[in-house]
Amino acid sequence: MAPAPGSAAERSHLAVVPDAGDDSLDGDGGAGLHPLGPVGAAFDKVVDKAWEPLRGNPNLDRLFYTASELADFSLLWHLTGTARGVMRRNGHREAIRLSAALGAESAFVNGAVKSLFRRERPAHEVERPHNLRQPLTSSFPSGHASAAFLAATLLSERSRIKPFWYAAAGVVAVSRVHVRIHHASDVVVGAGIGLALGRLIRKVLPLR
Repeated sequence: MAPAPGSAAERSHLAVVPDAGDDSLDGDGGAGLHPLGPVGAAFDKVVDKAWEPLRGNPNLDRLFYTASELADFSLLWHLTGTARGVMRRNGHREAIRLSAALGAESAFVNGAVKSLFRRERPAHEVERPHNLRQPLTSSFPSGHASAAFLAATLLSERSRIKPFWYAAAGVVAVSRVHVRIHHASDVVVGAGIGLALGRLIRKVLPLR
């Protein structure tokens, strides 16, 4: 039997039933489930809403879908390191260091860190303009972003085109938001992890 209107039982019942229209709920089922809390959930909503008009642009779709696909399994960065290793004197050492660092980064981020979080990927109900692999791991943090900025940190060492490497990493990282594979906060945290790992490796394994 339903509790009497205005009774203590009714007030208790209403207190535990979430409002279906509550703006605090996000794609994770609630702001409280966001790895970064309500602030992170609000940040993701703002970025996604601001970026939405750019989705569907043929040129941007081609750029970001291509970048996202090329960076799968860090293939883009492994190939770049190998190419530089062939062209530069003693470049094989840099190539080996980069590939080893990317392997360690993948084990750390995609294995250890992601296992601590069970965040769902962004909802994507419409058909994608291009084919794209859908990962099964946790959305938080972005492995593409961490690998990209780790690679940029190492590739930019003793490089005359340092801004280019970070720009390329930025395109790969942003592509994950554009294609709705990651939330914006996933990318920001992933990029931060990649930068930190890259600087650590440069100190532990400096170029001679």
